[in-house]
Amino acid sequence: MQDERDKDRPVRKTDDEWREQLAPEQYQVARQGATERAFTGRYWDHWEPGAYRCVGCGIPLFESSTKFDAGCGWPSYYEPVNSEVIDRIVDNSHGMVRIEVRCNNCGSHLGHVFPDGPQPTGERFCINSAAIDFSAEK
Repeated sequence: MQDERDKDRPVRKTDDEWREQLAPEQYQVARQGATERAFTGRYWDHWEPGAYRCVGCGIPLFESSTKFDAGCGWPSYYEPVNSEVIDRIVDNSHGMVRIEVRCNNCGSHLGHVFPDGPQPTGERFCINSAAIDFSAEK
């Protein structure tokens, strides 16, 4: 899943370093672009206050206040913490056109964004639990 943008990202690691840092499912999702099965991830039905961070670099990506139940089986958010943390990439795989979202800091695959979310943005960031960690609000 290497991308030409990865050479310019603040966090860069070798494949061996990623494999050492991440659990096997996290590596498959975050570094190889896999998708966990719906309704199986740790955070799809998680509603504690706090922040969801990238498993690759720890940068905050989403706040719990923007999480909503989309009924799709993956954690869904209507916006990231800011426009700088997410990289949007056109994804033509699986016979469809989607917008993949990656961590802009380390390039980890997070999931996809769709134009069917609630207001105020109308977007649904459909994120794999294996790509994020949760930090409870203090």
